[in-house]
Amino acid sequence: MKMTAAVLMQCGAPRPFAHSRPVEIMEVELEPPGPGEVLVKIGGAGLCHSDLSLLNGDRPRPVPMVLGHEGSGICVEAGPGVHDIKPDDHIVFQFGSACGRCRRCLEGRPQVCETAARTKGQGQLMSGERRLKLNGEYIAHHTGISCMAEYAVVDRGTCVVVDKSIDIEEAAIFGCAVMTGAGAVINTARVRAGDSVAIIGLGGVGLNGLLGAKLAGAGQIIAVDLEDSKLGLARQLGATHTVNARDADHIEQIRDISGGGVDFAVELAGTIKAMETAWNSIRYGGTVVTAGLSPAAADFTFNQSELVAQEKSILGSYMGSCVPVRDIPRFIDLYRQGRMPVDRLIDGKIGFDEINAGFDKLQDVATVRQILAPHSA
Repeated sequence: MKMTAAVLMQCGAPRPFAHSRPVEIMEVELEPPGPGEVLVKIGGAGLCHSDLSLLNGDRPRPVPMVLGHEGSGICVEAGPGVHDIKPDDHIVFQFGSACGRCRRCLEGRPQVCETAARTKGQGQLMSGERRLKLNGEYIAHHTGISCMAEYAVVDRGTCVVVDKSIDIEEAAIFGCAVMTGAGAVINTARVRAGDSVAIIGLGGVGLNGLLGAKLAGAGQIIAVDLEDSKLGLARQLGATHTVNARDADHIEQIRDISGGGVDFAVELAGTIKAMETAWNSIRYGGTVVTAGLSPAAADFTFNQSELVAQEKSILGSYMGSCVPVRDIPRFIDLYRQGRMPVDRLIDGKIGFDEINAGFDKLQDVATVRQILAPHSA
């Protein structure tokens, strides 16, 4: 079938993207789903820093590539061998399909499946195949999803069937921002009632981390960001304290508020400066959890003596250490109960023609979460 898609043609394009236009809106060909695959009509696709890192060259990938890893949609057709998803089912994508057989899968960590990591890095689906063509040539899938398009063919394992009562466009945010942010706090850090937590970086992922800390019963939630507008939103969503990271003494402020350092500092900004803030903000025995993706070549250094003598910890968190088929429905239930108001993080719905300018807004920290709605009028 022919469809419209947002195709990344260049990594590391100059700013502003609205002028250089690294993402071109093009007609591409989408092949039917193969065995174990599903054809989905896209409802919404979130503009995330993980997408932005391809445009600005922080984490280059094969191009041309149809963008999009955070999304939702409606099943149109189930391929051979798929019996538990049927047409008209509502779906949230999760970008960590798992083989179920590698060592990581067998130990209960499907989010870091070794097979999926290899195929995603090569722009393929889990099967090793590609279903996207441009001018007759196969092009790359983004994290096995490529949902910045009218339709997508994806591996069945990337699909989580969800309740139809949730708005299909807004459901997209559960596929990355909610999982990554809330999961980093609840699953990776395992924050307990009464713990002190610093959430560093208040984009879509960071604000979901804040919501996760509130759900976990954290006694102190210190929200840290460079922008006062986001600090204001954080207070509305449950932060007990806010700190502007532009302040020269922002680390001292965090340590003073928490009485010597927080139990957990959760880095969700994806910068080395944010990691340094996190490391220097934790107490003796404290833990840094990082789910932010810094540029691929960036290194973070710390004092090894502190690591040992103060028994600090650093934990990486991919996809919020989630088991998506378990956690996405849980988060949606909490949203429906009013306990996780993630709809307040969506500050714009855009069309294909606005996508490059949308990434400019994201780079300029002028937005929390924009949703591309391919089929909206």
